[in-house]
Amino acid sequence: MKRYISLLVIVLLLTSLWIPSVSAEEKASTDITENVRSAILIERDTGQILYEKNSNEELPPASMTKIMTMLLIMEAIDQGKLKWDESVRTSEYAASMGGSQIFLEPGEEMTVKQMLQGIAIGSGNDASVAMAEKIAGSEEAFVDMMNNKVKELGLKNTVFKNTTGLPGSGHYSSAHDMAVMAKELLKYEDITKFTGMYEAYLRENTDKKFWLVNTNKLVRFYPGVDGLKTGFTGEAKYCLTATAQKDGMRVIAVVFGAPTSKERNAQVTKMLNYAFAQYQTHPMFKRNQVIGDAHVNKGKDKKVQAVTSEPLSLLTKKGEKTEDVTRKVKLDKNLNAPIKKGDKVGTIQFVKEGKVVLESELVAKNDVKEATWWTLYKRSFGMFTKAGK
Repeated sequence: MKRYISLLVIVLLLTSLWIPSVSAEEKASTDITENVRSAILIERDTGQILYEKNSNEELPPASMTKIMTMLLIMEAIDQGKLKWDESVRTSEYAASMGGSQIFLEPGEEMTVKQMLQGIAIGSGNDASVAMAEKIAGSEEAFVDMMNNKVKELGLKNTVFKNTTGLPGSGHYSSAHDMAVMAKELLKYEDITKFTGMYEAYLRENTDKKFWLVNTNKLVRFYPGVDGLKTGFTGEAKYCLTATAQKDGMRVIAVVFGAPTSKERNAQVTKMLNYAFAQYQTHPMFKRNQVIGDAHVNKGKDKKVQAVTSEPLSLLTKKGEKTEDVTRKVKLDKNLNAPIKKGDKVGTIQFVKEGKVVLESELVAKNDVKEATWWTLYKRSFGMFTKAGK
């Protein structure tokens, strides 16, 4: 009995020595950030999480809110509802916004492109509201669109109350949700032409020339960073959703609640360094690449081309291969006209060892209108004629 007790004591001692060493090793390998409330690091094409810390905590996002604002602007342009050179008039309400602004005056007009520069580079609250009113008629209606998009993306920890990120009761998001919004925004490759610009001018060749300097200093000081949006309020502290591309791989890093802008940039830099040191992507398809034809019932056209809704890549640790990955395409069989450009018409999957490692929507390349009764009649008559031969 004494021998048994002695052995038990020895085992317990060994166990107590072993457990802390494992925990310390795990912490050293996974705890990348410090001095921030929450953080997340994802690869853009797959959405795979490479690192996270309190990523679902609901926190004020400050001006990172404008990622959703810019997403809806880019969607409207992509859908043909808005043109780059279209004029946008500034209301008295939009001009009255405080905080970061490009000092729009009531009645002043700028193009969509100039307004987007003001938002992406200068974080203009006035430009954000002016664009919201242009697209939806009012900021309130635009906020409804923002929250509908939140639901569409399946986000659980985000509610928007305004387009700007100015402090407001019940206005919050999370690192995870912000990363998903950034992933969606980056489908529109033109956006980095704005968010990746360090400086620009508005009202050039006038006596009111205005110099824009990007609030995201990593755009200038970290190779490959070309966005996306900073944020700061007294409540939110220093926040940043950053994206960088290197060797064909694009990643998104988000931090909430850093004590200083220097600390915010340092923590994002650590996450980016980790991603590029540890991982690599294997590009498979670009956005809008044709994958197949989907049949359309009662449409003016019988088929619609199914295209990729986003860039598609496979993510591996550095040095790993992808030869054993297979592709599966599933096109919806019960598509009824009318169909709008961008509507989901199928899915594409990449499978490895029986497990789906990547899945993405296939969307309609163009609109398909409903066929007229005469078109349907001629088709049915043709079918009868063929059947009688």
